[in-house]
Amino acid sequence: MDWEAAFTLATLVTVLGTLIFTRLSADLVLMTAMAVMLILGILSPSEALAGFSNPGVITIATLYVVAAGLKETGAIQWLARHLLGHPKGTWRAQARLVAPTGLMSAFMNNTAVVAMFIPAVQDWAQRLGIPASRLLLPLSYAAILGGTCTLIGTSTNLVVDGLLQSRLDIQLGLFELAWVGLPLLLIGGTFLVLFANHMLPDRGGVTEDLDAVREYGVEVEVDRKGPLTGRTVAEAGLRALNYGYLTEIERDGHLISPVEPDRDLQGGDRLYFVGAPECASELRRIQGLIPANANVQKLELANHQRCLVEVVLGQEFAGLGQTVRESRFRSRFNAAILSVSREGKRVSGKLGDIRLRMGDTLLLEASHEFVEQYRFRRDFLLVSALNDSTPPDFSRAPAALGILAGMVALSASGLLSIMEAAFLAGGAMILFGCTSASRARRSLDLPVLVIIASSFALGNAMDQTGAAQWVAGSLLGNSEMSPWMALAIIYLLTALFTEVITNNAAAVLMFPIALAISEQLGVNFLPFAIAVMFAASASFITPLGYQTNLMVYGPGRYRFTDYMRMGIPLSLLVATTVITLIPQIWSFHG
Repeated sequence: MDWEAAFTLATLVTVLGTLIFTRLSADLVLMTAMAVMLILGILSPSEALAGFSNPGVITIATLYVVAAGLKETGAIQWLARHLLGHPKGTWRAQARLVAPTGLMSAFMNNTAVVAMFIPAVQDWAQRLGIPASRLLLPLSYAAILGGTCTLIGTSTNLVVDGLLQSRLDIQLGLFELAWVGLPLLLIGGTFLVLFANHMLPDRGGVTEDLDAVREYGVEVEVDRKGPLTGRTVAEAGLRALNYGYLTEIERDGHLISPVEPDRDLQGGDRLYFVGAPECASELRRIQGLIPANANVQKLELANHQRCLVEVVLGQEFAGLGQTVRESRFRSRFNAAILSVSREGKRVSGKLGDIRLRMGDTLLLEASHEFVEQYRFRRDFLLVSALNDSTPPDFSRAPAALGILAGMVALSASGLLSIMEAAFLAGGAMILFGCTSASRARRSLDLPVLVIIASSFALGNAMDQTGAAQWVAGSLLGNSEMSPWMALAIIYLLTALFTEVITNNAAAVLMFPIALAISEQLGVNFLPFAIAVMFAASASFITPLGYQTNLMVYGPGRYRFTDYMRMGIPLSLLVATTVITLIPQIWSFHG
């Protein structure tokens, strides 16, 4: 082994150790490793930067735009409302959750699916009287299993497919992985439904302590043509909000208070909520509720341009001492006041009659540019936007789902490659108003893309210097190892890597080692590449190995041991299924 191979292996060990034992971000670590390889001449510029032009990486970037369109139209929430229903019992609820989550994750980015399902599942769990901790981890696991069913289900599949295209000129079909993915989803999903209730604790979920936050009053109206008319308060999910609670209903000039869970809603009802500022954002994500404040409707802003903003009035604000109505706030700032908080408590009374004072905190609906435009104005002491507070445009949800279906159909039929179909779908999302060009740009997760692209440099170095061949020879030794045993070793090593570093980095680093082993054994490489795909996604034992596992960690109030208790048997079941099925479908001698 020459010095370049030895240095590459030392760099690989250093990268792994840094990712495991330090808090340095993965994109910084892998970019540093790429730069070192380039500067020392181990890789040429084209080899070091190959990942940034890889079809798999470009496809992943484009699918972020598709996911943005699905998110901003509330398409997944729209589907969740129709698919989850009102099951009786925990195991029935888990079955109703696992099946649609797995199937949706096969065609959408599973991170986006879980991100949009978390609030819906928390609300659903409270309505059903089921601990959220018994639903959120199965949600993550079902999304991981569903992502293995198609080539676009997870970024890992696209990364390995990109490597196959660039190295061996092999391109997988959209549904080629389904021969293993669907049985895996069925077996793993059945395991989750049968055992999650016994293995996962009752820890409830994280809810906001409403006594410790700024309190606002938020008023909304039941849309006469919306899906909430005729449903009860409980069925509409209005008794299980995370950030507020329903205090009264105004109907035909009469107040209904307190509000019972079985109270039917009627079109035109005005609902009054009290809670944290996020309560307004939470209510805007419920289809069938519209703002009761007429000024919100008069804002000269498109739906995707809106967000919620908090401002604290300064001593030079021109409307001090005036009522909200007299201040002409909307015409001055192109923003509508939703509520007023004073000394941390909501100001009661009709919004238009409240007199504004210095230090009052206003909750506004405004444009995304409002913060930058007024951050340094003396009118306000503080200007702050609420994260992820753009209201979904439910009217465009069918269009977003139609675009997704078209992308899948074009790719599956072979008329377009997955990358071409993704480009077309991303453009259609912008063209039909499902997302804007600016939000499409912001939807790109650059750290993830940099991690994936930079990993290619280490993988290329392993291949170019002969380090991968040396590792393969060390693993095989002098024994006559069977291809099946080598496949099992590759799977287990990749699964181990993905628990401690990112799934995409694990796939890229194991790819050249798997290729070298198949060459030394003189067998078909495709079964080994498929094993790397599935193993890199099979992260169930730790919250760190896969992003969706980490996303449910806080909301479910989980502990590290919860993942091990549920994840170890699931990992063994998945490994046994994958290692058994792959050689039956992709022959070692094909």
